Amino acid sequence: MSDLHPPSYPHTNLTVFGDRPFETIGYAGADAVILPIPLDRTTSYVQGTRFAPREILAASSQLETWDEELEFDLEEVGIHTLPEMELPSEDLEAVATEIRTVATHVFSADKFLIGVGGEHSITPALVAAAARHSSPLHVLQIDAHADLRDTYLGSRLNHACAMRRVLETCASTQVGIRSLSREEAQVAPTLQTRLFFDTRMRRDENWIADVVDGLGDHVYVTIDCDGLDLALMPAVGTPEPGGLTWPELTSLLRSVFSARRVVGCDIVELCPIPGLVAHPFLCAKLILKILAYRFARRDQRAPPEGV
Repeated sequence: MSDLHPPSYPHTNLTVFGDRPFETIGYAGADAVILPIPLDRTTSYVQGTRFAPREILAASSQLETWDEELEFDLEEVGIHTLPEMELPSEDLEAVATEIRTVATHVFSADKFLIGVGGEHSITPALVAAAARHSSPLHVLQIDAHADLRDTYLGSRLNHACAMRRVLETCASTQVGIRSLSREEAQVAPTLQTRLFFDTRMRRDENWIADVVDGLGDHVYVTIDCDGLDLALMPAVGTPEPGGLTWPELTSLLRSVFSARRVVGCDIVELCPIPGLVAHPFLCAKLILKILAYRFARRDQRAPPEGV
């Protein structure tokens, strides 16, 4: 696939990240590509994740580009926002194929991809595309739920099965977990995954280093919004008490980006609450932090051996 032109697919034109016009950067010159994926088919409690991408992009227009933590201006990063995908098919296999095809185009162009969901069932397709470009790949999941069911409500592509499908492609590390079924608890030790449970992971003050040490050289990060502290992020479809604070989340991400080659990520499961802008703004800010961790001082850090 050519890296000169963005992928072609059914889409809706929306605001671009940071309210930057497409002409300023363009796909060919971009370091990072943002892909809005408003999938909302298998959510099992409160629906509304299909509205998340546009709310996050709208909130991003209010962001400052200076990162005070790293003393880095995001204006130095070429960011291109692809149009929001239209996913009318009821066939989830066809939807996954479309997502994987678009993501493969982006990864093949050697660009850093941020998928903006949408429900968590978008992640396996994004991971499959990333793994074709960077192998072996390791997935870091930040989430309240283990998502390790083999099937749920008759579907293997349900959002509750997202990490089980990911594990068909690569190993994973799951952080902040505080909700899973007996089936998941029993099968987890037999799978290529390591769980850090929210209720006990902080007993080790070096838990972040422990997470990072278990990751491979190439990492894909998937962040479910319900992985954050419920008091900070109540705008989710399946809320669970507990979760990571903002300082814990950013400290973990900074450590991962410092020590590993992160090739892509996604932010999923935001369920916007009408009239409240804090939650999509938090997600937009999180995207900005991820871009800062990925691209600030990039020439000062040698890639892991073999990259």
